[in-house]
Amino acid sequence: MGGQSKRVVLGVVTALGGDVLVGLVMVPFRAHVGVATAALVLVVPVVLAVAAGGFVAGVLAVVAGFLVYDLFFIPPYGTLSVGAGQNWVALGVYVAVLLVVARVVARLAAARAEARAREQDTRALLELSEALIGETPLAGLLDVVVAAVREVFGLRSVALLLPAARAADGMACPGGSGSQGGDGPLVVAAWAGAPLAPEELQEVVPSGGEVRSRAVPAPGTDATAAVTLGVASRPVGVLAFAGVVPSPHGLELLRTYANHAALAIERAQLRERAERSDRLEQADVWRRALLGAVSHDLRTPLATVKAAISDLRDAELSLCREDEQELLGLVETQADRLERLVANLLGMAQIEGGALRLQLAETTVEELLAEALGVLGPAWPGRVATSLPLTLPAVEVDHVLAVQVLVNLVENAARHAPDGTRVELAARTVCEQVEVAVEDRGPGVPVGDRERIFAMFATDGGGRAGLGLTIARSFVEAHGGTIRVDDRPGGGARFVFTLPRACRHAEVP
Repeated sequence: MGGQSKRVVLGVVTALGGDVLVGLVMVPFRAHVGVATAALVLVVPVVLAVAAGGFVAGVLAVVAGFLVYDLFFIPPYGTLSVGAGQNWVALGVYVAVLLVVARVVARLAAARAEARAREQDTRALLELSEALIGETPLAGLLDVVVAAVREVFGLRSVALLLPAARAADGMACPGGSGSQGGDGPLVVAAWAGAPLAPEELQEVVPSGGEVRSRAVPAPGTDATAAVTLGVASRPVGVLAFAGVVPSPHGLELLRTYANHAALAIERAQLRERAERSDRLEQADVWRRALLGAVSHDLRTPLATVKAAISDLRDAELSLCREDEQELLGLVETQADRLERLVANLLGMAQIEGGALRLQLAETTVEELLAEALGVLGPAWPGRVATSLPLTLPAVEVDHVLAVQVLVNLVENAARHAPDGTRVELAARTVCEQVEVAVEDRGPGVPVGDRERIFAMFATDGGGRAGLGLTIARSFVEAHGGTIRVDDRPGGGARFVFTLPRACRHAEVP
């Protein structure tokens, strides 16, 4: 039995129940109740029947009310004989008025039902559209589209097909291809529910496989169908589904949502293309900068190493033991410099590739400085003066990265410190952080260059290399700290950075 038939039956049952109830209540008092009063009371079952079952139920309720009215409230009682002419008038007015009432109530009920349906459709469209708002990546957006359509329209399966050239890498699955079009064959980019079988896809994506408008089976039938996703009358994909085809109004709502989804998909595709273009541009800048670093920073130590080795191998040169040791020391120094430069380049590659991961451990600034000086070489401890308070707390850092920060800053300061002066390193506690300062007595850094020198491969007038400083800033900021450069009192540069204090928690018994 269909839904409409059930409503009519419910309305008729309501009318009969109401007429019986009215008869049982009013028949004992019919001698004291006028004919017109009974007619007014019998309007109530008709209104209830129309509200429950519609106009057809209302008409049947009018017939039942007519019989109750004639048999029990118009003399002679218990017969269909009407008697006086005024009773004919009462019956006629009763039937006419109730038919009008039934029609009006039915229209009001239909209008309320349509308003509720419109409200539900509007809410559904709003919910569907809200799912498309935001900066969701394309793969996630496609999943949202198919999941929302399946849930709102109660479908068994939903698949979103896009041209192969538009589908993002890794999203397509076999089963939705056809002949080549402007953007290639259609492929399944996302689905919800059970994946559509190849033969089901063939029903909605015929041999051509191109994006085009397709006829939808009759509403209410269980079938496989498809709705085209279009932007400005230009189809960009197909939304295929299997299940009970929605009503005409539901199909119109689905098409509206499909157009919204098409706009969101195209926006996401354009955003990802723009991001890829930005990444390629950044990679190009990185490659150019890397070539500049290789050609400039690597050339000097390599040339020095080559010249020293050539002198050592030259049989015509009579080198004493001291000269040989000096040349070997020079080779070792330049090799260490190359090693640090390569470490910086590898660290920069980690940063640019998003592969930087912290391995936090508790340590002290003294330990970090000792290891940094060991990396720089045996001659460096005498070139650094330290001022570390005994109460300086431990820090919680990635040991390797923190050492690299100190290596870069100390080497940078030493390169600009005048001969006969030492690099000064101090530290103090500031709130929940430890602040470390590396100072030199060199020419300092002009105010206008203090931000620029931390840019990759940038240099100021004094030749401060931006690669090592960029590494230092990136590693410090990865720990949640900051780094800056100030004037040193008395002249020179003062690089200050912060590291997080180690959190010592008391053991709970």
